[in-house]
Amino acid sequence: MLSQFVHKYCVCLILAVLWAASPAQAADKVISPQKGVIKLFNGKNLDGCYVWMRDTAYEDPRNIFTVNDQGQLHISGDGYGGLITKQSYRDYHMVIEFKWGETTWKTRKDRARDSGVLFHCHGADGGYGNTWQASIEAQIIEGGVGDFLVLTGKDPKTGETIPTSLTAEITKDRDGEKIWKKGGEKVTISAGRINWLHRDVDWADKINYRGRQDVESEFGEWTRMDVICQGDHVLVKVNGVTVNEGFEVKPSQGRLLVQTELAEMFVRRWELWPLGKAPEYKK
Repeated sequence: MLSQFVHKYCVCLILAVLWAASPAQAADKVISPQKGVIKLFNGKNLDGCYVWMRDTAYEDPRNIFTVNDQGQLHISGDGYGGLITKQSYRDYHMVIEFKWGETTWKTRKDRARDSGVLFHCHGADGGYGNTWQASIEAQIIEGGVGDFLVLTGKDPKTGETIPTSLTAEITKDRDGEKIWKKGGEKVTISAGRINWLHRDVDWADKINYRGRQDVESEFGEWTRMDVICQGDHVLVKVNGVTVNEGFEVKPSQGRLLVQTELAEMFVRRWELWPLGKAPEYKK
């Protein structure tokens, strides 16, 4: 009996030490780009980032996140999780350029290709569904690039809520879904989504879906998404078109994360620019 108690105590102690030493728990300075670009992905390796996966935690045994011969971040899509910056940031203009690959996996084999960038990530890794940190998501999904999702988390040790919220001006579509509309009704959400400006009311969760007014690029071509965070305000652009906006974002700082959600994706650029200094979008 004593040996079993000692064994359990040791296991708990080891887990506590690992948790305390995890990247999410490490104290870090919040950075704002001031003089020039910060490359979250440098085209050579994954320095400055770490992985968290729902099934393997800080390990990536299936090599979901790699760098290919073209200097691109290759996300195989085989699982749920993300590549997360070790540093926290605020007041920046984020640029990501991505395109879809052919491969989809498991339960999403025939569903819309899905990913996203989470910003203002805070709290524990896996604090949202044992998969992501509490955060705001700038959605990347066929037909829905630029949607907002608010991911309020729970501390896995205490069960306490990790609060996250966003206010937006909206209207509602035929199905009652919230759609961003400049000057519309102001709502604050701590869960759920605000769809981008022209998200098709007939959107369907099927592979290769494309809406009638989508501004993301055609399959196989590069799409640029900009997420501009200034104080508690955020603006999202897709291929130079403003598609969503939020206010009173809480928190207003944190890590950034690019997801894997059972769809292959390539990223050739993921960087932070000082506010007002990012290069303009060009076709």
